[in-house]
Amino acid sequence: MAADFEEQRWLNPNLKRPVFHAILAYYPGEEITDEKMIQIAKEYLEQLGFKNTQYAIVKHSDRKHPHVHVVANRVDNEGKTVKDNWLGLRGKKVAQQLTLKHKLIVAQKKNLALTHLERMNEYEANRYKIYQAILDYLPKAKNLADLEQKLQRQGIETLYKYKGQTEELQGVSFKIGKFKYKGSEIDRQFSIKNLEKTIGQNLAMKQENRQSLQLRERQQKTISAMLEMKHSRRPTILEELMRPEQTNNYPPHELLQKKRKQKRHHL
Repeated sequence: MAADFEEQRWLNPNLKRPVFHAILAYYPGEEITDEKMIQIAKEYLEQLGFKNTQYAIVKHSDRKHPHVHVVANRVDNEGKTVKDNWLGLRGKKVAQQLTLKHKLIVAQKKNLALTHLERMNEYEANRYKIYQAILDYLPKAKNLADLEQKLQRQGIETLYKYKGQTEELQGVSFKIGKFKYKGSEIDRQFSIKNLEKTIGQNLAMKQENRQSLQLRERQQKTISAMLEMKHSRRPTILEELMRPEQTNNYPPHELLQKKRKQKRHHL
């Protein structure tokens, strides 16, 4: 198979990268037949422009998530070159479309618990390390400088790109060891604009929660003070006047004396 690929690539000997390689991985536990995997892989290749060329689809089952390796010759059967401009981005969009079309389980976000860093090359493994570090520190960061300091403690350097000679931020990159990545390469949510937006939203939410807590505390103190005042204060003059008189079954002292006098007078 490799010899067939090599023979055909010489139809365009100046092409530096004649082979396209992608991995179509399914969610762990996804129940999918081999026939379905082949169908999806073919649709994936066709939508990327690999229609009249050599290709191979190889299934691996050495991990919890089923996946296939898709290898295609960029030099087609007529010697024409399949374009690779924005191939990574186009491949991602096609994969998302096929996921919805075939009603597969959607991976909402990166899950490092399901990611096998030991199987990656050093470049990809370090990219995921930066992703996890930013994910951990971003909710606690007060600003970009604070996030930068937290990442520095993990051996990750933050580099900024400015617009022209101004102080307006235009981009951000992260460097670990000899590897450097743009923020959007780590994850789309880690572009400079999205980082600033997320930090602002986190601070606004914290402020709102703090104000809400302070309001509840003030309300509780007011209620407690009112209850304490009600139980400890003296009654007002109006309350004294409005209080009903206590009555009993015994006649007033003056009436008793008058009755006694009347009785003595008749005797």
